[in-house]
Parts: sequence; structure tokens; C-alpha cells
Amino acid sequence: MSGRVKPVWVILGTAAAVVLLDQLSKRWIERTVPLYESLVPFPALEEYFTITHFTNTGAAFGLFRDQNILFLAIAAVVVLSIFVYSRYLPHDKMLVQIALGLQLGGAMGNMIDRVRLGHVTDFLYFRRLPIINQPWPAFNVADMAIVTGVILLAFFMLTYKEPQSQAPSGVADDQPSL
Repeated sequence: MSGRVKPVWVILGTAAAVVLLDQLSKRWIERTVPLYESLVPFPALEEYFTITHFTNTGAAFGLFRDQNILFLAIAAVVVLSIFVYSRYLPHDKMLVQIALGLQLGGAMGNMIDRVRLGHVTDFLYFRRLPIINQPWPAFNVADMAIVTGVILLAFFMLTYKEPQSQAPSGVADDQPSL
């Protein structure tokens, strides 16, 4: 066995870090900030950003409210798919491993909320985005991990080039092989 870390351990380590950070931040919000109340961590940016305690029984942007069973099933499929796919990862594709770990940790973090509370706790709230002058739906650490993981995976898939195989010695590249 080589000294390299198996892809599954990178994925699980990343996922564990995301779940820990996600759950600690959500528990802190639940205990510290009353529902629909806000904290202003940066007074100069209050017009744009607050930490506001929301709950969400749906998906991103509050779509498909009260579909907890559906989202638990989707999260279970995502978790299972990541475990299955991770078995086929090459050892040298750390970006893919981290991307899958972020997605796994995010899915598990929100799944824990749905089982524990029946909803997801959201708290990062951009009240007004400067470019579009509209609020952005509140989100949490798990949501950020999922989105970041998807972006990293898409980047890898768009930029990855399969290594070209070398021609056997003694065969010229421009000559057909027999």
C-alpha cells in the first residue's frame, strides 16, 4: 500500500469537518438568536448582510415547502451515490475528493436538521445584493458546502483532460499499428 491517503478518507474527513461546522453554527443560532431576529456582525454592512434566524421546510429559495420526506430521500440518494462513486476515484484527483466531501457533508448537515427538527436552520442572510438590489434567500454552512462542491466538481469536469496513452516503444505515432 502506498503512502497516499485513500480517496474515501479525504471525502469522509472533508464531510466530517463540514457537518461539525454546520451543526455547531446552527446550534449556536438556535440557542442565541430568536426566530426571525437578527444579529449585525458588521454594522457598516447591515443594509446588506445580517445573521438572521430562519427555518426552511423546503429546498433552496424556499421552493417545495413541507416536503421533508422528499428531501430526506434525495439526501439519502446523494449520500449513497457519493459513497459508491468514491470507490472509483483515482488517488491523485484531490479536487474531486474534496468536492464530493463538501457535497456529502452539506447533504448530511441538512439531513440531520430535517430529522432532528423537521426543517433546516438558515441564518446567513444577504438583505440586499448590491448588483441586483434584491435580497438573497438565507442559507447555512451546509448549503455553502454543497454549492462549493458542485462548482468545484463542474470546474474539474470542464477542465480535466484524459492523459494520453503512450505508443509502445518501436512504433511511430504516425504509423498504424498492426
